[in-house]
This record gives sequence, structure tokens and C-alpha cells, in this order.
Amino acid sequence: MTDERRTGTGAAGGTTVAETVAAREMSRFDAIYDQPDPRAYFQALGPLGYRTPGHAQRVFRRLGAALSPGTSEPLTMLDLCCSYGINAALLNHEVTLDELYEHYTSREAAAMSTAELIDRDREFFLARRRGDQVRVVGLDSAPRAVAYGRAVGLLAEGFAENLEEAPPSPALRRAVREVRLITVTGGSSFLSRRTFRPLLCAARGPVWVAAFVLRTSSYDDIAGCLAGFGLATERTATTFTQRRFTDDAERRYAVDAVTAAGLDPAGKECDGSFHAALHLSRPTSDVVMTPLDTLVP
Repeated sequence: MTDERRTGTGAAGGTTVAETVAAREMSRFDAIYDQPDPRAYFQALGPLGYRTPGHAQRVFRRLGAALSPGTSEPLTMLDLCCSYGINAALLNHEVTLDELYEHYTSREAAAMSTAELIDRDREFFLARRRGDQVRVVGLDSAPRAVAYGRAVGLLAEGFAENLEEAPPSPALRRAVREVRLITVTGGSSFLSRRTFRPLLCAARGPVWVAAFVLRTSSYDDIAGCLAGFGLATERTATTFTQRRFTDDAERRYAVDAVTAAGLDPAGKECDGSFHAALHLSRPTSDVVMTPLDTLVP
């Protein structure tokens, strides 16, 4: 769910220079991404003020409403790097990110087994389910995290596959057929056209792609791939705070990276946090009909 995982490769088939620098300068949180349940994830990221799923909650709801106005059939969304189904939890339930932090770091949660936590979460989310449900398909290379999202009922379908390393399974291709919205809130730095191309090929109809991308990373390769499917990519001028830096090394890396990209770190990375911009890719006709600033004020 964040860009600190180390599971992807660069667009050219190997690790890029930027990724090598990121791997050296960004703190690693590999251990929290494939636990039996999300407790370690929230315990590690809470003190750093990780906020991206909270920003995405309101954005993805607006995008979902724009894609399925007045229809009774639920929209199907594919969440890349879905982790434990956190985006699905926030999208489909009356719950905030802060409430999830409290939910998973409480003394009550700490005393539970994973099986007990699953039972509690089923009841917790069932009681908060919204009427305008989105059918969320999850994709992540972490099998235990995906299994948790499925067990709790957050993910309608879940796939533990890494498309950077292997083509999608027949089951994943079938699941993607009806997808209208593809989302990414973390991990885009380690994804490439290897992941996106087969997914777009499998989808039957036009797809929107919404990705929160750290300003330290380039989205050009993915945007170029999406353009081949007739999708134009726009980037919000507004940025979204991702999390605070863990140390001075991270801060120096981020300031240097955004400066090298021709961006101004003043008031953002210079102030102690990673920032991300939303990249939204849509068919050109949709871009003309619905300006970006009406979807993401």
C-alpha cells in the first residue's frame, strides 16, 4: 500500500537508477506487507502519519460515482497493490483511516489471534457497509495480505500475483473483464507497463486508471503504455501528503529527487513529508466531457 515495497522491476526489465537510489535512501517496510493480518501495518505506519488511503477514499468515491451514475449494477474496481484490502474498506464502509488505525492498534486487537480478528472484522465492516457498494478485485504479490482481505469480505476476489515477473493467470484475466476503474495508492514506483498492459488487454470496455504517485518517481512509462490504449493522463496540481520521513537520509533523497525532476520541494518535501500527485488516465472523450477539477476539487 505504500511505495516502500521492493517487489517490482523497472520498465526496461531491470532495476532503474532511480529505484536503486530509492532502495538505498528510503526506509524499508517489507516485513509489514505480508503478515497474517494488518496489525503490524498500522502499528508501523501510524506513527509516520501515513495518509494516502484516506486521501484516496474521497477521490475514489467521486470517480466511482462518475463512472456509474444512476445505475443499479455495482462498479467493478481493480485495486493494485491492494494489501489487506484497506482501500476497499475505506471505499465501501462508513469508516475513516484514523478509525482503522485505532481499530488495529487497540489493546483489544493486540490480545486477539488472527482468527479472532477476522471474526471481529467481519462484524465491524458489515455494520458499517455503505449502500453504494463497489465490487473490488484485489491484486498484490503478498498472498497472506490478499487472503485476509478475502476472509474479512473486503475483496470480492483477490489474486496474489506479480505481473512484473509473470503474466496474469486465466482467473485474473477473467476477473478483470468487467473492470471500469483501476486504482493504485502505493507501489506505483515499482510497477511498469508489464503490469498494466495485460490488464488493459483483458478489460472488455474503457477503463479509468487512478494512481497516487510519489513526486520522487516518474509515471511517464506507465502513462505511455496507457496512451496506447487511448487513455490520456492528467496530473493534479494539488499534492497529497503521504507520510513523514523516517530520518534525514529520506528527506535528502526526496528533496534531491523532486528537484532533479524539475519540481519545487519548498513547502512539501522540505517540510518533512513525502508528497504524491494523483494521475488520472481516461479516454479522451471523458477528459473533454468531465474536467479533472470537477472530479478532484
